[in-house]
Parts: sequence; C-alpha cells; structure tokens
Amino acid sequence: PDLGRRFAERKRCADPECSMLMCRGKAMQDFKGPDCRFVNFKKGEAVYVYYKLIGESTELWAGSVGSDFGYFPKDLLEINHNYSNEELELPTDETDFVCF
Repeated sequence: PDLGRRFAERKRCADPECSMLMCRGKAMQDFKGPDCRFVNFKKGEAVYVYYKLIGESTELWAGSVGSDFGYFPKDLLEINHNYSNEELELPTDETDFVCF
C-alpha cells in the first residue's frame, strides 16, 4: 500500500497512548536525519524510545534526545535499560509523521 508520508501502518508501544518509555539506549554513532521528522544525535548521547514502527519500516524507532523528538534507525542504538516488557500493537496515525 502507498503510505504517502507514513513510514508504517503499525507500531509497538508500552501503553495505549504511546506516552510511556519503552527503553533507553546510547547512540553508537552520530545521526542526522533527512528531514524534520527525524531526531538528530551525537555518538554517546542518551536516546529514549517511545515506540517502534512495525511492518513497512521495521528499522525505524521513535524517541527523544533532550527536548527533541523524532525517528531514527534502531541499529544506531545500544539498548542499556528496558522500562517495559509489555508491547501493544497499535495502528499509526497521520500525526505520527508530521513535523512539529
């Protein structure tokens, strides 16, 4: 299916609002996203994960670095703490893929 601006149709979250942290990790290298939907970070920075895309774009997770929020490739993160082992599968929303 043509998802347009959506990267995926489904996501995994720790709670129905996707507001609870799933895990925290350390950036293994610098990352600069292609547009404002992505979060940029430097090697060694802490990255907090709120949800994981599944389906079309299994390589992208959504999280925050400081006060910035956005998508990043999951392969750049070394997980060092899990906050929740519970994962709910939910549909994504158009607002998951807009720039703020």
